[in-house]
Amino acid sequence: MPEYKSPQSEPGMERNLLLAFLLLAVVIFGSQLFMRKYAPQQPPSSAHPTQPIQPGNPSTSTPPPEHTAALARTPSVVPAPTGSRQAASESEIVVENDLYRISFTNRGAQAKSWVLKKFSDDQGRPLDLVNPAAARYGYPLSLWTYDQTARDKLNSALYVPGTNARWLGSPAALTFEYSDSGLMVRKSFSFDHSYVVSVDTVATSPSGPLYAYPAWPAGFGDQTTPQAYASGQFEYQLNNSTEHLGVKKVSGQNTLHGSYDWVGVSSSFFGAVFIPENPDDLYVVSLHNVVDIIPDPSRPNEIKPGDVLGVAAGRPGESRGRLFVGPKSLEVLEAVRVPAIAGAEKDLRAVVNFGSLGLIARPLFLWLRWTNKYIHNWGWSIVLQTLIITIALLPLRITQMRSQLKMQRVQPQMKVIQEKYKKYSMRDPRKQEMQKEIAELYKREGVNPVSGCLPLVVQLPFLWAYYKMLGAAIDLRQAHWLWIHDLSSRDPYFLLPLIMVASMFVMQKMNPQTGMDPAQQRMMNFMMPAMMGFIFFNLAAGLNLYYAESNLIMIAQQAIMNRTELGREMKEIAAKRARKKKD
Repeated sequence: MPEYKSPQSEPGMERNLLLAFLLLAVVIFGSQLFMRKYAPQQPPSSAHPTQPIQPGNPSTSTPPPEHTAALARTPSVVPAPTGSRQAASESEIVVENDLYRISFTNRGAQAKSWVLKKFSDDQGRPLDLVNPAAARYGYPLSLWTYDQTARDKLNSALYVPGTNARWLGSPAALTFEYSDSGLMVRKSFSFDHSYVVSVDTVATSPSGPLYAYPAWPAGFGDQTTPQAYASGQFEYQLNNSTEHLGVKKVSGQNTLHGSYDWVGVSSSFFGAVFIPENPDDLYVVSLHNVVDIIPDPSRPNEIKPGDVLGVAAGRPGESRGRLFVGPKSLEVLEAVRVPAIAGAEKDLRAVVNFGSLGLIARPLFLWLRWTNKYIHNWGWSIVLQTLIITIALLPLRITQMRSQLKMQRVQPQMKVIQEKYKKYSMRDPRKQEMQKEIAELYKREGVNPVSGCLPLVVQLPFLWAYYKMLGAAIDLRQAHWLWIHDLSSRDPYFLLPLIMVASMFVMQKMNPQTGMDPAQQRMMNFMMPAMMGFIFFNLAAGLNLYYAESNLIMIAQQAIMNRTELGREMKEIAAKRARKKKD
């Protein structure tokens, strides 16, 4: 079976796409500069750039004083034994509904396996969200404490289950209890027909409540490649804002304390999110560990580190809440209620990270999902959506051509003005008069120098939104279309990137660059497609499908526009300019 690898989170891939956008911006505004090749430079602006807003990283610290005191409340320093309750041997209990199959062990009263029945792994088997490589850092629903000795004892003790059954179907309830030398721990879970599990834990010692919080300690089972490990996020909703922190921004064993509506960790397409019964006064511990992974199975001796994120959340002594473990699907997440404050999301929809252009990416996905209900294929849904978007941008392309034509018509008059002030240096105050005359010429002829780049500027947010949407929408994971087995992964045969490059080259040749030097135009005709092909060849097939199709549609549009009176005039001007350069 082929591996389903998502390149959306490959290290450096987002940087490469930003580089592509920067390259497009250089070409867009550079072409405008070439059109005004002899125009004077604008005086530098005195405005200061706005300082970027840093991510709202939660304050992190070592354990506060009350936590330090809690370290003394560990089983290693409890007084003389006062009774014991523990099982004689290890046993397992399976809890199952239509969505998952969870295998609990009474050793630590934790989940050794958490299989999502509607999803498959790289080998086509039901996906187990417990990462075997990271299990040494703990299993889901283990208890996390600041003291390693206490943590090991709590998660290795043999708890007494509240039932003799070995299999439970939902709805169901399951309880584990353990006590020894004054230490008492009880874990209670309840299950329904959703991806949400109710989690209540009590942990006390003779000296008081233990700071022992239920945890999802380390990563997910769908993380098998460096790209997948790099996709990990630590995320939370605090008041009315949501933060998604990548692996590079998360430190291990840092304590957050405050009012959190929910807090969790996720991979590209799956998440584990704690929803406290009362969001106030919640303690959250971020966990960050490293595992050894084999990037290429054909080279088992080559090992690389992979980052796994985890989270523990609760209150000293007793923690009550729910745990969502499942797909980051909007339909699923919007059905999970969250007791959030006014102004914040009342469900888990914000777990899906659509990025800074979420205002575009989320509606795009909702539209795409609505289309797919009728077409029943995500690839053809992207084809239809791309067609509509590209046709909708046609008026802007016509505006671009008209703007370019107007710029060429005023070129002779601009040269007269420039010759008039040629003898003055750029620092000479009389150069300002030239600026005013050119501005008056633009106004008189109805020329807007930057309007020609408007269509491409409008298209860039759609392209970026598509990139983020494909990396966040689990609906496109392993979605088939023609020869593509996964629209969220790269094209296995690189046909779509090749089509994108070829169509971009043809489009460059067809579009009359009336203001650009012919030598520069020839260079850009080859450089631009080559650079974009280098960046896009490893990106998601769905993104390449969108870009390649939009190029093909624009080629058809350009062919028609070149036959109009406007198009013919632009081609004549471009040909005349080329002949003049040769002479």
